[in-house]
Amino acid sequence: MLMTSELKVGTAFYYENDKKVKEPLIVQKFLRQVSGRQGMTTFFRVQNLVTKSTMEVGLDAGVKFEEVELDKRTTQLSYIEGEGANATFVFMDQDTYEQFELPAEELGDNAGYITPEDEIPVEITFFEGAPVGIVLPVNVTRTITYCEPGVKGDTSGKSLKPATLDTGIEVRVPLYINNEERIVIDTRDGSFVERAK
Repeated sequence: MLMTSELKVGTAFYYENDKKVKEPLIVQKFLRQVSGRQGMTTFFRVQNLVTKSTMEVGLDAGVKFEEVELDKRTTQLSYIEGEGANATFVFMDQDTYEQFELPAEELGDNAGYITPEDEIPVEITFFEGAPVGIVLPVNVTRTITYCEPGVKGDTSGKSLKPATLDTGIEVRVPLYINNEERIVIDTRDGSFVERAK
């Protein structure tokens, strides 16, 4: 069983809908957390593994979900066909040379953390024989292509500013970070970890 706090991009779980039918869903994006009188609610964008439809769900803290059993194969991103939301990511199994295609839309936030030049191992997950998502290493290193100039003296890391990465996605980084710096990003929620060493 999975707790709400254990759900991250690429995790698949069974969700009971309004009609009391269990649907297999995969997390595409962590959206936000809201706390109130009833406790913490975490919002995710998820995709139904059968219908391929996407939706936003709010899940209360402490709720348990049955994990969807997914088959996994280790591959490497070979190339990206197209651009933006219409791009298709082509992965190759390094042993069999079999190729698997996944649309950027189905990869969710994970599409913004990898490029073919990285040559990092990527696990593709399969549901009933069809590729449905990928599992990335927890931390990846990317280069900032644009952000406002760094502020000297502010090294607390508590104040954040937007920064565009070399893959085109935007993340939030501390004020002291500058253009062209290499940073480590947590792929589970897109948060800044540290400057790359």
